[in-house]
Amino acid sequence: MAEQASDKPIKDMKGAAEHAAQAEVTSPPKRERRTYLFELGLLAVVGAFTTLTFLVKTTPSFPIDVQITRALQSLRSPFFSGLMDAISWPGFSPQCYIISALILIAVYLFGFHWEAVATLFATLLPPIINVIIKETIQRPRPTIDLVEVFHILDSYSFPSGHVMFYVGFFGFMWFLVYTLLKRSWLRTALLVLLGTFIALVGASRIYLGQHWASDVLGAYLLGSLTLVVNIWFYRWGKQRFFVRQPVAPEKPKTAER
Repeated sequence: MAEQASDKPIKDMKGAAEHAAQAEVTSPPKRERRTYLFELGLLAVVGAFTTLTFLVKTTPSFPIDVQITRALQSLRSPFFSGLMDAISWPGFSPQCYIISALILIAVYLFGFHWEAVATLFATLLPPIINVIIKETIQRPRPTIDLVEVFHILDSYSFPSGHVMFYVGFFGFMWFLVYTLLKRSWLRTALLVLLGTFIALVGASRIYLGQHWASDVLGAYLLGSLTLVVNIWFYRWGKQRFFVRQPVAPEKPKTAER
């Protein structure tokens, strides 16, 4: 009986070693599969955006765009109208620059120096790419003879600058909050807030009559690509230019009795 008891720790150690060895063997294929699926998804996004851009460039307008806008604008609830206006408000100047600057300064002052650099990169990349594509495609915005236009803008329409900024910048903020903050009500609230703005900004731009649905779809696709570039840049620099940042101290272990 005593011999069987003495063998149990050895069997447990062998079992743990076998489990660790199995994990080492099975983990790389899992990682490779995830990488393959990610790359496949990335190619699908690039292909979808390229196809949509070609269609937008060669086709003056899509009937489905008008149908979607009119369907959204048929929702005449004052609450819904106010919500759509509020969702778009942070994306206009000068507030978009002020909000970005305040967030960047806050990130730096909290000691996340490389994160601040990556935040600046995430602030600049989406608008620059957006302007280049807009000037290349030169698609007119929705007109008042087709849909209701709440505020007339004089820039081009494809892709939506608001959506690209929200996905590229606020999406990167979502990533930082998720990876850097410990689980808490504040972390959850920030994730929900940022996610809500990103999810609803597309509907907001259509409802306000300032973009077609195809403009919004193109912006979500291209914005996702800029977000991937932002995260890649952050991770690339994190390994090379890491600056010491505050880390929450661990609670001292109490002595076992």
